[in-house]
Amino acid sequence: MKIALLSYRSHPFSGGQGIYVKHLSNALHKLGHEVYILSGPPYPQLSKGIELIKIPSLDLFSVESRVKAFRLRFLFSPLDLIEWLGILSGGFPEPYVFGKRLEAYLRGTEIKFDVLLDNQSLCYSLLDIQKSLPLVTTIHHPITRDHKIALENARNWKERLSTNRWHGFLKMQKKVAPRLRQIVCPSMQSKHDVIEEFLVNPNSIEVVLNGIDIKTFKNRVGKKIHTNRIVTTASADIPLKGLKYLISALPKIIKEFPDTHLQVIGRPPKGGIRKLISNLNLNDRIFFHSELTELEVVEIYSSAEIAVIPSLYEGFGFGAGEAMACGVPLISTSSGGLKEVIGDAAIIVESGSSEEIERAVIDLFSNPDKQELYSRLGRKRMEDKFAWQGSAKQYLKIFREAINNFKTN
Repeated sequence: MKIALLSYRSHPFSGGQGIYVKHLSNALHKLGHEVYILSGPPYPQLSKGIELIKIPSLDLFSVESRVKAFRLRFLFSPLDLIEWLGILSGGFPEPYVFGKRLEAYLRGTEIKFDVLLDNQSLCYSLLDIQKSLPLVTTIHHPITRDHKIALENARNWKERLSTNRWHGFLKMQKKVAPRLRQIVCPSMQSKHDVIEEFLVNPNSIEVVLNGIDIKTFKNRVGKKIHTNRIVTTASADIPLKGLKYLISALPKIIKEFPDTHLQVIGRPPKGGIRKLISNLNLNDRIFFHSELTELEVVEIYSSAEIAVIPSLYEGFGFGAGEAMACGVPLISTSSGGLKEVIGDAAIIVESGSSEEIERAVIDLFSNPDKQELYSRLGRKRMEDKFAWQGSAKQYLKIFREAINNFKTN
């Protein structure tokens, strides 16, 4: 098959989109299929043999001044103008304009794709595209959950207004999702939430668990482990990830274990999280790492005594799976799809509870035998249940169904 994987942005170093694009495309390619990635910037890192087709945007999140990024040619390019004005006013127009640019590319290309897989752009253009080509759409989780939690954590009316403006694209997603013919979710919880939040027909959704690259994220046997080092993956600016609850737990943990320090795989914080760190006098205890290669991420995981995932919600939970694959004993919430990733191979804490995180970390730091147990359980679970090849085979079955359904419609 000629498979096109559509992704409006595929950052290789942060978030799950770039990870998903890279590893699913590689697994499909290894099964003997031609795979093309049609992506806006930032572009993914891909394995050899997979073709990247760039669908350029203005990429305004990578510039220092969005005002100064304006060019006169925008006045003669409606999509560029929509993108520039949308982002300048605090919105997120990238999925919408990606869809329009994608439509233009598909009309002009000579490549005859057998099937398209959309990576949660959920843009209006998909409704026209699925009339001319077999289309499957992945919805990792409904962003309505992110919106709700962001509103709950907003400190004033300005932050609430900004949050509502940013999430304006949800109106589009809520209209598009129920009209898509075939959808894939990465967990049963995500499927349930997509049905509830987007009013999608349950018969349109199939569940395919994501994989974890267990060859790259490998058991850390022989690696130097730093005493009382905690690792987490959490963008500091996204309340959904629950980082503030882990940070709030640190002072009491430090009283018991004075060498405790936290390595965060994610962007450095701004606003509330930075203020919280300063107020708790933790500036010399918490270190942020971004723009990392996968091997650098593996090194950070492998150096930690334990991992903590404090998320309030996840559609899947790559961070939890990667830590477990590295053999790092894991403490995690079971929110959203996380419970399907961790099973009984991690210590579960209630989401939004600094007290439970504090107790679990102190207990795990105090118990080397327990650390060894959860190290083995986590690695074994990833080996047994989360190979990308298995996920790819399930996707291929869904692709064939999409092609057959398209021919009969």
